Amino acid sequence: MAVILKNHSLLITFLFLCCLLPWRQIDGFKVPFHPKDILPFLPRQVSWPILNSLHSAVNLMPTFVGVASNNILEWKGACFYKNIAWLELHNKSQSQFGGGTLHIKVSNAHSWTCMDLYIFATPYRVTWDYYLLSREHTLEIEEWESQAELEYVKHKGISVFLMQAGMLGTLSALWDVLPLFTNTGWGENSNIGFLKKHMGTSFEKRPQPWVTNFTTDDIHSGDFLALSKIRGRWGGFETLEKWVSGAYAGHSAVCLRDSEGKLWVGESGNENDKGEDVIALLPWEEWWEFELTKDDSNPHIALLPLHPDLRAKFNETAAWEYAKSMDGQPYGYHNLIFSWIDTIDGNYPSPLDAHLVASVMTVWNQLQPAYASNMWNEALNKRLGTQNLSLPDVLVEVEKRGSSFAELLTIPEQDDWVYSDGKSTSCVAFILEMYKEAGLFGELASSIQVTEFTIKDAYSLKFFETNSSRLPKWCNADDSVKLPFCQIRGKYRMELPGYNSMDIYPYMNERCPSMPPKYYRPQGC
Repeated sequence: MAVILKNHSLLITFLFLCCLLPWRQIDGFKVPFHPKDILPFLPRQVSWPILNSLHSAVNLMPTFVGVASNNILEWKGACFYKNIAWLELHNKSQSQFGGGTLHIKVSNAHSWTCMDLYIFATPYRVTWDYYLLSREHTLEIEEWESQAELEYVKHKGISVFLMQAGMLGTLSALWDVLPLFTNTGWGENSNIGFLKKHMGTSFEKRPQPWVTNFTTDDIHSGDFLALSKIRGRWGGFETLEKWVSGAYAGHSAVCLRDSEGKLWVGESGNENDKGEDVIALLPWEEWWEFELTKDDSNPHIALLPLHPDLRAKFNETAAWEYAKSMDGQPYGYHNLIFSWIDTIDGNYPSPLDAHLVASVMTVWNQLQPAYASNMWNEALNKRLGTQNLSLPDVLVEVEKRGSSFAELLTIPEQDDWVYSDGKSTSCVAFILEMYKEAGLFGELASSIQVTEFTIKDAYSLKFFETNSSRLPKWCNADDSVKLPFCQIRGKYRMELPGYNSMDIYPYMNERCPSMPPKYYRPQGC
C-alpha cells in the first residue's frame, strides 16, 4: 500500500507540473497526449483534486467566440487552436423556410486526445456539439422555425460559444458548482470557497455565542436587516448573485413598529403556504423563530440601525401604508437582473457577456416559457415600449432599431412601471421604496430609481448609525472586533465593504460597473 501511495504521490506531482507547464509541442512535434486528457482514467481521489485545482464553477460558462454567417468566423479553441466556421443557407428539405448547414473546420489540436465542446444559438434555438478529430464537421438545420428566424440568421448568423475549459474542465466545473445548491456541509464549504476565491471574502469565525442575546426594545422602524445565506438552494443562488453584483449580503428585510409599538418585519421574498415567494408583513417573533429554527440555509444576519437624524424623518404612517399596499404581492422577479446590469460590458465577470445572457434566456424561454416571461420578457418589452413580444421577437426588434441586446439590458428600470401582476420589487427594492415613501430620499426621490439598486447599493447609503457609542450595548458585546453594525446571528463575521459611505444623488446607480474582485465604482455612476 505504501508503494501505491508513493507512486500516486509521484504521479500527482508529475501531473501538476505538466498541467502547469506550457506543454504544446516538442521540437515541432505534437505531443501524443496532454496530461489533463488522461485524468479521467486515474482513480477519482487522484483525478478530481487536480481537476478542481485547474478549474472552478466559473468554467461552466461558455465564452462567446463570434457569429457564423456567410462570412468566415475564425477563432482559437481550448483543444483545437485553429478553427473556422461559416453558415450555408439552403432548402434541401423543400420546406417553407428552408434550412442551413453550419460548417465547422477544426485543426491544430494541442494533443491527440483532447476535444472542444460548443454551444450554438439563435434567438429561436440552442444546440451543442463536440469535436475530437481535426477535419471539417457539419451541423445540419433541416428547417428554420419561422420566417423571423430565417431573416435573423440571414443578417445575424448563428452565435458560437466555446466551453473554454473543454469537456473535462466543464465536468470538473459542474462538480464544483452543483454543491453550491446542496443543503450539506459540503455545500456550505463550497459556497464559502467560491466567495473566498472570486470575491476575496474572509469568513473569519466569531466567538460564541453565534446568536446574540439582544432585546428588541433597541430595534426601530426603518432599521435594515442584511442576510447572507451560505448553503442550500438560496445559498447557491445568493453566492452567484453576490459574485456578479459585489454585494456581501444576498437578502434583506426591514423592521417596522405599529401604532401599539409591536415590532414587525417587512420582507419581499418570503415563502407562503403555497410555496410562492411573496411580500409579507410578519410579527418579529414569527420571523425570528423561522430564522433560528427553520431556515436551513444557515443565514447570517446583521441589524443596520438607521441614523437618529434619518429615524426622526422616517414617516411611519406612510411606510405602513406602502407596506400594506404591497402585502401579498409577488416577489420582484421582473426586474431582478436589471439592478445588476447597468453597462454594456462592465457588469459581466468573464466569461459572461450579453450574448451569453441572451442564450441563457433563449434556453429558459424554450424550457419554461411562463417562467421566462415572468423573469424578463415583460421587462424587456417595457424597455422597448412594446407589448407581448416574445424573447425572439424582442431580439429581432432590437436589431431592427439598430441597437443591441447589450444596450437594451442597460436601460434603467423605472419605479413606477406596473407589470401584469402589479409593481415589481425585489427584497431590497421593497425596502428602498418604503424609504422613499417614508421621506428618507427627500426632494431627490423622483430622480432616483430604487429598483436599480443592488443590496450593496442599499447598505452603502449614508443612512445608518455613524457613532458606535450610540449602538445598543449588546451590539458586538461578545466580539473583540467591533463592527459598525450589529450582527445578531452567524458563525462567521459579516463583511459589508463600503457600508454607510454614499450620499444620495440624482440618477444614482444607473450606470455602475461591478467587476470582481475589486468591484470598482466610479464616482457619480
